[in-house]
Amino acid sequence: MKMELKGSEEIAASREALWEGLNDPAVLTKCIPGCKEMVETGPDAYEVKLQLKVAAVGGSFDGKVRLHDKEEPVHCRITISGGGSLGTGNGTAEFRIEETGPGTSRLDYEGTGEIGGLVAGVGQRVLGSVAKHLTKQFFTALRKHFAESGEAAA
Repeated sequence: MKMELKGSEEIAASREALWEGLNDPAVLTKCIPGCKEMVETGPDAYEVKLQLKVAAVGGSFDGKVRLHDKEEPVHCRITISGGGSLGTGNGTAEFRIEETGPGTSRLDYEGTGEIGGLVAGVGQRVLGSVAKHLTKQFFTALRKHFAESGEAAA
């Protein structure tokens, strides 16, 4: 099953602080819903362990994440692949950061993915709303991280 996700979010952080946060495994582990672990395995390469619940289906997902085409602090492309008790998934995403004012940035993102196995059985409409919900949780946690860390003005 194919999925697409795209949007734009305002974050109270400078472009440099937002870039640093999006490239910091500790920040991402804290902000990605269900992320239990994110371990660097090489330059711009990580292994992730997620524990998620999709509709009535809960389980684990272990994956590999790679960052490509980095233009610090503006643009990055991401690939992810993996699987677990929830099924399999792989995809690509891109994000672009634009400073919109002092200590404020806009993050534009766009991604596509292919999902198979158990989780694909819940249906595209349900998965689409779950993906939007998880994305909202991620950005809520990211905003909270910058509000608590005082990195917004960095």
